[in-house]
Amino acid sequence: MKKAHAVARVSPSAIADEWQRRATAAAIGAARGFVWDGGHIPSGTPVGRLGDTEWGWVFCAMLFAWIATRAEQAAAEQLDAEQTIRMTGLDPQPWDIGAVMAILPELVDACPNIDWSRPLASWPREVMANFLLIAMRLIRKAMIARDLSGKGIIRKSTTNNLASPL
Repeated sequence: MKKAHAVARVSPSAIADEWQRRATAAAIGAARGFVWDGGHIPSGTPVGRLGDTEWGWVFCAMLFAWIATRAEQAAAEQLDAEQTIRMTGLDPQPWDIGAVMAILPELVDACPNIDWSRPLASWPREVMANFLLIAMRLIRKAMIARDLSGKGIIRKSTTNNLASPL
């Protein structure tokens, strides 16, 4: 009697985790390749001796490899490339951190009645609640502006039409 083999379903989160692992491996491989294969940085160079230029090269190699893998995922799974590249698996998301950092100067001005020299733990509940509501409003506004700007990570080039035969 033959034994039936069960076909297991793979969860969407397991697939996303696998793509995240691939993207991370690609980024690490790009950095290693840049040092060992590319000859841009001698392989025995101590990390502490790298200058800003060398760190920039390593970072760009890693970032581009990570983005390329996420773009591959988008194409393979027929997903929106912008959203796929933004899926970092991090909490909080870097996109959210950027929006929060952008509102900090405005947040101080929006809360003129707060004594910023006092420790946060000493603020009355009402002051804390008001502060958080103001912060939420400003963050929401920044996130909407970020998401609706049309200036995402990926854009169609308007300067290089040589790649298109039409």
